[in-house]
Amino acid sequence: MDRTARLIFGIIFFLLVAVGGTAGYVLIEGWPLRDAIYMTVITLSTVGYHEVAPLSPAGRIFTIALIVSGVSFFFYLAGNIIQFLVEGRIREILGRRKLEKKILGLKGHYIICGYGRVGSSICNALDTKPLEIVVIERDASRVAKLHERRILHVPGEATDEENLIKAGISRARGLIAALKTDADNVFVTLSARQLNPDLFILARAAEEQSEKKILAAGANQVVCPYRMGAHRMAQTILRPTVTDFLDLTTADATRDIQMEEMPVYPASTLINVALQDSGIRKQFDLIIVAVKKTTGEILFNPSAQTTLEAGDTIIAIGAMKHLEKLRQLLNPQNEGI
Repeated sequence: MDRTARLIFGIIFFLLVAVGGTAGYVLIEGWPLRDAIYMTVITLSTVGYHEVAPLSPAGRIFTIALIVSGVSFFFYLAGNIIQFLVEGRIREILGRRKLEKKILGLKGHYIICGYGRVGSSICNALDTKPLEIVVIERDASRVAKLHERRILHVPGEATDEENLIKAGISRARGLIAALKTDADNVFVTLSARQLNPDLFILARAAEEQSEKKILAAGANQVVCPYRMGAHRMAQTILRPTVTDFLDLTTADATRDIQMEEMPVYPASTLINVALQDSGIRKQFDLIIVAVKKTTGEILFNPSAQTTLEAGDTIIAIGAMKHLEKLRQLLNPQNEGI
């Protein structure tokens, strides 16, 4: 029997004893219901007030039995309540320590500040990829949802540097500032940049005029959801087929055909190999849409003579199983995602 069941059982049995005591005084002593209830309450609570009326011998024996059973179950109930509270608190502390230990072991993860509409959507999208994430959230109801989904999290304000440190910002690869106000996102960006100068920071801006401030605070990129939403709606009207294609290859995770970007790692056997000799098209039936060079230059529809270098990023379209094979070829030592 678990803790909750024992607690419920104790409450029900204690109520049955109270009802039984009241009925006993009514039947044995012939007292009115009000007096019987009063006598039962003062007996079970051991308050010690005087009896309603002199008890008969049978009434005294019944009272002794009521005291013994009532007090016994009162202590049983009190013990279960204390155990319920103490064990719950201990479980919470142990769970928190286990969570902190897992976060302490992370490296190259992403920190998401805020689990509101934007933050939760980001978590849902990243959940389809083998990425480690830690969420910082202050709202208790949202923290409970994170706990239910078994998402690593730090409860508290993301603007508190201590919480950023708890989230492992010194070991993180990137941070997403998705808080409600631009002022908070500016503050988080500034704090994160000071704590980890090499961190990639992506921040949300509710107002377009806030973008420059967030970039000045140290963000690598700033996204304005409202402007992106308006642009997306306009593109749906102007280029519906293109929009459908992008949804097919980027937004719909249930589709087999996807568009992915994959970095080229130094250990790859494709280093200094031309695309025509790489076998990507022949072996994996993938389309190379673009290659982003280490200089930042993006080669759209790269020629067959384009050679791959360490640090380049390939953007390819094809079946997921073939994309995964190419990813392994580009990153044979699994140095990161």
